Amino acid sequence: MMPAPRLEIDLEKIHHNADTLVKRLARRGISVTGVCKATLGSTEIANALLQAGVSFLGDSRIENIEAMRLAHVPAKMVLIRSPMLSQVKRVIMSADVSCNTEVEVIRQLSQVAQKAHRTHGVVLMVELGDRREGIMPEDLIKTVRQTLCLPNIVLKGIGTNLACRCGIAPDARNMAELSALAELIEATFDLKLEVVSGGNSANLEWDLSGAKTGRINNLRLGEAILLGCETLHRQPLDGLFTDAFTLVAEVIESKVKPSQPSGTIAQTAFGEASAVIDRGLIMQSILALGRQDTDPNGLLPPAGIEIMGASSDHLILVSDSRALSVGSEVSFQLNYSALVLAMTSPFVARVIKSPALHR
Repeated sequence: MMPAPRLEIDLEKIHHNADTLVKRLARRGISVTGVCKATLGSTEIANALLQAGVSFLGDSRIENIEAMRLAHVPAKMVLIRSPMLSQVKRVIMSADVSCNTEVEVIRQLSQVAQKAHRTHGVVLMVELGDRREGIMPEDLIKTVRQTLCLPNIVLKGIGTNLACRCGIAPDARNMAELSALAELIEATFDLKLEVVSGGNSANLEWDLSGAKTGRINNLRLGEAILLGCETLHRQPLDGLFTDAFTLVAEVIESKVKPSQPSGTIAQTAFGEASAVIDRGLIMQSILALGRQDTDPNGLLPPAGIEIMGASSDHLILVSDSRALSVGSEVSFQLNYSALVLAMTSPFVARVIKSPALHR
C-alpha cells in the first residue's frame, strides 16, 4: 500500500520543463540557474535539472546544498540567500558562489576561504524596487571596490530580485538599470562580469516577450520549472507541464453533517474568525492532511470536491453528491506555497515517478 499523505513527483515532466526553458532562454543568450529550494535538496530533482542543461543549482538553505554535496550531485552550487555570519564556514565548504549584500559578510567569507585554501565566488545583489535584499544602486561602486580588495573572493557578477516581497514586476526600466550598472562596474574597474542575473521566474514574461535583454545573461528559475507557470499572474507557460507534483491524501471520515456549526462561536485553532455559509446538510469528508503538512489555500481539488476548511491535521471537504469512502484517496494539484510546505513536512512521503531519470 502506498503511504499517505504523499507527494508524487514526475521527474520526466520536471526534466521537460527545465529542458524547454533552458533552450528557449539560450536563444536569448541567457543561462538558467535551477533553483532547488522547494525540493529540500532532492538528489533526483537536482539531477533531472542538470540533465536538462541548467548551468548552476541554486538554493537558499546551506543545509540543502550540503545534502546535495553529500549525495555527490555534480554541479556548481549557488547559495541564493545572503549567508548568515554563523554559517560562513559551511558556505565556503559547500557553495561555489553566494549572493551577498553586506561587506562584513563577504569579509568573513574571505577570512574563512583563506584558512581553507579555497576561492569563493560572490554575486552582489542590487535593490531595484521590490524592497527585499539588495545594495542600493548608489552604494554599489563602493561595495564592489571593497569586495575586489578581499583575498580568496572572486566577484562573479551582480543580480537583482523582484516580485517576491512587494510584487514589483521585472520590466524594460529595471532590467535596463541592472544592465547599466553592470557596464558601469566594468568601465570603472576594467573587468568583465561573468554573471548578470536578472531575477527569477517572474522575469519570464519580460524575457519571452522579446524585450531587449541588454547585459542580462542569467535567470534563477524554480517555480517555472517545477510548476510550469510564470509568477506574476500564475499563468501556465506554453509547452510546460503544470502537474509534475500531485499531493495525495487519505479519507479518515465521511459523513452527512449540517454545514452550519452550532454553539457560541469564538476563534478557530489558528486564531481566525469562523465564516461558514449555511448550506444545509452536506456530504462532508475529512482527510489526514492539515496545515502542518501543506498550505490548504494552495491546493486545487478534483472537480466536484470543495475544500471547506483545515486545522493542523485535518482537511475538511464537501463533495457534490457522492460519498468519499473511508480509506479512499483524493489527489490535489499545488501552488508554490503548498508545494514548499509539503516538501518540507516530515509527515508527507515523497514518491518519485519516471525511474529512467532517477540516477
